[in-house]
Amino acid sequence: MRRRKKSEARKRTKPPGIREIAQTLGVSIGTVDRALHDRSGINQATRAKVLELAEALGYRPNLAARFLSSRKQFRVGVNLPREIASFFDLVRDGILDVARSFESNGVRVVYRSDPRLGQGETEALEEALDDGIDGLVIAPGRPEGLAPLMRRAVARGIPVVCVNTDAPGIEHLATVSVDSATSGSLVGELMGRFLGGKGRIVVVTGQLSTVDHLQKLDGFRKEIGEKWPGLGIAAVVEAHDDEAEGYEKCRAVLASTPDVAGVYVSTANSIPVMRALDDRGLSRGITIITTDLFPALAPHIESGRVAATIYQRPWVQGQIAFQAIYKFLVEGVTPPPVNRLSPHVVMRSNLKLFLERMRSDTAEIPGGGRRSEARTVRSGSIATFADEVR
Repeated sequence: MRRRKKSEARKRTKPPGIREIAQTLGVSIGTVDRALHDRSGINQATRAKVLELAEALGYRPNLAARFLSSRKQFRVGVNLPREIASFFDLVRDGILDVARSFESNGVRVVYRSDPRLGQGETEALEEALDDGIDGLVIAPGRPEGLAPLMRRAVARGIPVVCVNTDAPGIEHLATVSVDSATSGSLVGELMGRFLGGKGRIVVVTGQLSTVDHLQKLDGFRKEIGEKWPGLGIAAVVEAHDDEAEGYEKCRAVLASTPDVAGVYVSTANSIPVMRALDDRGLSRGITIITTDLFPALAPHIESGRVAATIYQRPWVQGQIAFQAIYKFLVEGVTPPPVNRLSPHVVMRSNLKLFLERMRSDTAEIPGGGRRSEARTVRSGSIATFADEVR
């Protein structure tokens, strides 16, 4: 008797399907299917009744079955810079981690690389649009130059997700990035405390036409202007994420700017800046705060030469960006328009923990793919990253 009651309870709690909707309205299963999937061959009054009842009953379609029956293949273009590899390679790995788990559902990734952020991206995006892709993940270095192509994508119904940096004022599906203004503010507060509220600082960025880079500088300026009036920006170096350019420009600025107390590198292009400081004999007398975390930088943090670095979590950025595209294309779920990750401060005291986590997260796992930083990505819900984007 008890087993029978449990069986009946399961039947009662089983979500309604197409058959139940058809029986309730006294129409065929084919009619319900046409209404739910917006197909022709049904009058508008019947379609409205089906949709109204489906919503009232909490009907949820079997997306996997629908996808497999449609045989639809989605091709997602991923256009990212080759430089700086220590950052964007991890973004790619995060995308790959998610994409591999969805390959069985007919989703394929087409990778294209720009030489560096803001260079060659227009040509790569035009090539992707001509290739018949269904969705795009891009890092817009110069969004004003990409605007016509992004609008063309929207006109064709191709969703575009921006990762790492934004394209404000240009319509696109979503943006996934670290909170850049907060990142700059964090550095301003750290510099203020490390320097006792006094000193001149050199800021080394990529290019101020990139929204992420500009917002970091703005956040830094605002923080020191409001809280640390004794701090000042001696120079802003646009190195365009080019190692040779970063080295030469920093050498020149350090030679012409006396009494530099701090250096803030707001992109992953920090190693050539360290070399320039060495050449000027300043490596031990200046407070240095960098951005991101990679093997070449770790010894400088361990030795105390770099006081702190702001980790932008590129792996998670890639994961969330691709998952947003997947859920939109396959399930029709529209992601939040802006997904901001909280930046992490890495110092000598917690460096080991971050390095261990990164080694674990980038380890190969059986069957292909890599372990994900978020761990929950395979549940297939953007909501599982709620703690990541607050």
